[in-house]
Amino acid sequence: MKIGRPLLCLMVALLPLAAWAQALDPKLLQAPLADAWPTYNGDYSGRRYSALTEINQATVKDLKLAWSYQLNTGNGPDTQAGGEGPVPAEGVPVDSSAQIVKASPLMVNGVLYFSTPDHVWAVDARDGHELWHFLWHTLGGVHVGNRGVGMYGAWLFYATPDGYLVSLEAKTGKERWHKKIVDFKQEYYLSIAPIVVGNHVLVGVSGDLLDVPGFLESRDPATGEVQWRWYSEPMKKGDPGSDSWPDETAMRHGGGMTWVPGTYDPELKLYYLGTGNPNPVMSGVSRKGTNLFTCSIVALNIETGKLAWYFQASPHDTHDWDSTQTPVLLDGVIDGKPRKLIAQADRNGYFFLLDRVTGRNIVSQPYIETMNWSKGVDKNGSPIYDPAKEPSVAGALVSPQAGGATNWFAPSFSPQTGLFYVNAFNSYSMFYLTDTDPHPEGYAAVQRQVGHMQASLRALDYKTGKIAWEHDYPGDIGVAGVLSTAGRLVFSGDGSKHLIAFDDADGKIRWHADLAANVTDGPETYTLGGKQYLIVAAHDTLYAYAVTQ
Repeated sequence: MKIGRPLLCLMVALLPLAAWAQALDPKLLQAPLADAWPTYNGDYSGRRYSALTEINQATVKDLKLAWSYQLNTGNGPDTQAGGEGPVPAEGVPVDSSAQIVKASPLMVNGVLYFSTPDHVWAVDARDGHELWHFLWHTLGGVHVGNRGVGMYGAWLFYATPDGYLVSLEAKTGKERWHKKIVDFKQEYYLSIAPIVVGNHVLVGVSGDLLDVPGFLESRDPATGEVQWRWYSEPMKKGDPGSDSWPDETAMRHGGGMTWVPGTYDPELKLYYLGTGNPNPVMSGVSRKGTNLFTCSIVALNIETGKLAWYFQASPHDTHDWDSTQTPVLLDGVIDGKPRKLIAQADRNGYFFLLDRVTGRNIVSQPYIETMNWSKGVDKNGSPIYDPAKEPSVAGALVSPQAGGATNWFAPSFSPQTGLFYVNAFNSYSMFYLTDTDPHPEGYAAVQRQVGHMQASLRALDYKTGKIAWEHDYPGDIGVAGVLSTAGRLVFSGDGSKHLIAFDDADGKIRWHADLAANVTDGPETYTLGGKQYLIVAAHDTLYAYAVTQ
């Protein structure tokens, strides 16, 4: 049974008042960001731009800490629980070393919902007190991080390290159901935040070592049953893209994980997703060709999962450069004509601007100075890789390093300035081939960081990809996302435990706060009770700031 929007509204109307107060109005997903943060990037566009103005260049100096919440990971008597694994002892913290908030909290009707591996919390968005805690009894899997939850009406959706999609009641944290997506014994795991579009719960897969295929699934929010599945590489000879692989064995073991949530255009009914690197990760000897649809931006029909178009950012990648960075939707003017556009600062060091109706490339521009792996771009705007920069036994000096010119943390786009904001790195690594077998497995190579590594916040002109301004960070490298606002501010974090507010036009620092750890997610903002809050996570603590005079 599929539940559409009319039936959802009827179901919500019939819920008890307390449950109704927790429900998400689907209209919020397409409204300008202000009083809520209802999905991973705030709205479907991925811009992470808020229309709120109470916190602005004049008032930001008066920002003070309103509250903080430190993660409760214990298995206490009030903890909701689920899962297939062993039950930990009561009162004992569970896998606390992995509990770093990399999620983007949802804020709906005064409640913040967020997650880490094996845990979900609901926290009052006004004062930070815990409403409930859900503990997943895991069977195992990789616990590197979790990007957050999705919401449909009064239900939450959460992906686990051992390969399950879990649905919870938003009011209580009680489990509704869980469905197995992948077998973690194949080195799959789930770290992505589910995205809800209509009656589709979209969840992708993660994985590092074994040569297994990547895919994105759509599941029914009521039952958890599969609606469609799209693989990020062909499954058999004759499938679209199969001529970019040498044989069926190479494609069916080709990787292309779907690590980070995509974006959605309600008018075109297209879901835009970045795909991961091909496998074997750093050796291309057994997979000659461009290896579609890995390291690509793809547009999928939301009802069927069928591919509408693709653009490949890194053909035949041999440097672990997933193209899973957020594909940001924006509307602009190109050559005097209004266009529906999509922009991405890719891990490989290129900024891409595409027509999101057709996928046609408009801009391919390096946004770091050290990038040296490409000979230029082809007629379609895809970079032309230099074979001399592939990993070798003797070693190849390559920029950027395997971690990329940027990574999973979110960028932002402000329609006020026309600037695309991204935390970026200039860096070099030596790439050494360690497995010369004609059919290697796993990584087949290693990289060793060398030389200069400079982190900076960069503001790119979306029409050209050229740098309008940049702010170099001192010290260590951070992983903070970016938020821009109508208050003419850009918020992010450096690698020295600072939360920073920048002028959106020139990058000058307007305010900063010292935290106990580096920012580990993207700043967000919302209003409650007539007050604007700025929230951010740093390691195991969520901080909320507000203007105090």
